[in-house]
Amino acid sequence: MNELQRIADQIRRSWQGEAWSGPSVRETLEGVTAAHAVQKPLKNGHSIWELVLHLTTWSKVARRRFEGESFEVTEAEDWPPVGDSGEGAWRIALADLEQANNDLVASLETAAKTASSDARLNELAPGKDHTIYVLLHGTAQHNLYHAGQISLLKKALG
Repeated sequence: MNELQRIADQIRRSWQGEAWSGPSVRETLEGVTAAHAVQKPLKNGHSIWELVLHLTTWSKVARRRFEGESFEVTEAEDWPPVGDSGEGAWRIALADLEQANNDLVASLETAAKTASSDARLNELAPGKDHTIYVLLHGTAQHNLYHAGQISLLKKALG
């Protein structure tokens, strides 16, 4: 397994399971309903739903930057508003998060098949002062950071 394959595996684990740190994002979201996801049990805190939308954005950002796109994320993109808070919209938000993570991992796994894939890890992320390596490890860390927040919000909601 080359380094890019190992990083892809760590991002997959942070998203869907077998994370060393505890429950993955997907595991943490199990059983969360739209009614719970939209609530804000902590003053000035985000809801589970807002965290899901935020995580979706950053999985997409990581993929796009890994694929060479240079852009800046706006505040509205970073923390999109929830909008419709029905159960159908919640299922769509969860499906979008899953797709964003699957797309990122697939992009990494495809790139990992090339002989020079690990060399890309030392390249700067487009328009940034950090490397692709830092971007990708940061994505796994970001997923697990917010999985912890979602766990605490679930406890606060009962």
